Amino acid sequence: MRRKEFQIDQEEELVTFLNGMSFGFLGTSDEQGHPRVTPLNFVYTQGCFYFHGSHAGGKMEVIRSQQNVCFTVADEYALIPSYFSDPQLACPATSYFKSVTAYGKAEAIEDSTEKAVILSLFMKKLQPEGGYVPIDAADPQYHSRLKGVAVIRITPEEITAKFKFGQNLKEEARAHVIEGLSGRNGTRDAETIEMMEKYCPYHR
Repeated sequence: MRRKEFQIDQEEELVTFLNGMSFGFLGTSDEQGHPRVTPLNFVYTQGCFYFHGSHAGGKMEVIRSQQNVCFTVADEYALIPSYFSDPQLACPATSYFKSVTAYGKAEAIEDSTEKAVILSLFMKKLQPEGGYVPIDAADPQYHSRLKGVAVIRITPEEITAKFKFGQNLKEEARAHVIEGLSGRNGTRDAETIEMMEKYCPYHR
């Protein structure tokens, strides 16, 4: 059961998170019900997820036979040791993270102009410094390449989000976690404290 204190419903929060991430996990199942999880790059725009790849291959075969998919994006901020809040018991050990999961249908885009738009978004996200000829369906250099690449759109029917940053903790336990993060001063510990303050405003 998803705890309501970790749920995020604001569209702006979801878009900001998804636009800042480049990697997710596609969940599919074939006609026999065998599950498959595929890691891949993605872009999110106008309420849909997009990925690209070869027309051949396992994931494309599965999508052609079964359009129902799920797609998950997650970002772990920090591991929280049990001793941050309890000197003896292991139970409080956890991690703080953001995650979004979408459930919907996947379909291939056939229009080369639309493919060019989506692939341009990929380049903007993954190679923001430029250094390439802009992707244009009217450019002869890209004509055959656009036909040769598969671009898939996932149209979500449901999106759930979980941003876990100690919203369930009582004041004393939360203070101990912040103290532990401050003392450890790991790569993302300061950022994790900021997220705790953002998503637990009543603790300020």
